[in-house]
Amino acid sequence: MCGIIGYTGERGAAEIIINGLKRLEYRGYDSAGIALVDGSLYVEKKLGKIAELEHALDFPALGHFKAGIGHTRWATHGAPSDINAHPHSSCDGRIALAHNGIIENYQAIKKMLLDKGHRIVSATDTEVVVHMIEYYNQSHSLAASVMLALQKVEGTFGIAVVSKDEPGVIIAARRGSPLIMGLGENEMIIASDASAIVEHTRKVIYIDDNEIIEIRKDGFKSYDLKKNVKSKKVEDIDWDIGLIEKQGFEHFMLKEIYELSLIHISEPTRPY
Repeated sequence: MCGIIGYTGERGAAEIIINGLKRLEYRGYDSAGIALVDGSLYVEKKLGKIAELEHALDFPALGHFKAGIGHTRWATHGAPSDINAHPHSSCDGRIALAHNGIIENYQAIKKMLLDKGHRIVSATDTEVVVHMIEYYNQSHSLAASVMLALQKVEGTFGIAVVSKDEPGVIIAARRGSPLIMGLGENEMIIASDASAIVEHTRKVIYIDDNEIIEIRKDGFKSYDLKKNVKSKKVEDIDWDIGLIEKQGFEHFMLKEIYELSLIHISEPTRPY
């Protein structure tokens, strides 16, 4: 399964996103990527392990980026490659998007975009969505553009979108693919799994199907796909981060086998 994480706040986004992607490794993946925004857009994508992506990043040089998104991909449409890895970018290099799910009508959308002069460079179903957002973003805000684009989409999605024109803003939306948002002190984290959030905050909201969240470091706004405002309940995560760490084991399965063996040993012997 693919994984998404996004961060906006006052700390360097690159390290937080990379560490969050590592929390999502257990889901399985074949490539990973990151997009950072701060009045400019920086995108790096690598086939293989997150370590390959991490080695390609100059963290001190990227320290001024305070917002961004990351993704681990498990190939569906298009073979594993740097080009097919997420996040995907718009033609003009302003917008980047990470996506979990399947866009069922992507071929029809792709044809329409090609007819309008867009350049589609990957073999994925996902890339058409960022170009649709780019199309609407000529005359609408990023949030409104995402909303309009998703009204044309058939299928499932959990997405996170950033634009260099609205640095510090992340737009997240879902239909059939989980997303959760963590609320910190002057920072927000979006992820497809709570395991990437609990290191930073235990305060979360669960994003509903057909819901769009406009996220800033100091707050958020929630809408349905017709721009009706939604109210959200903040909840607490009450499980420990140790439950999701390998704690020295090479694989999560080895950790689970060890823990199960301890439970078995601790049980009293019962006479037959």
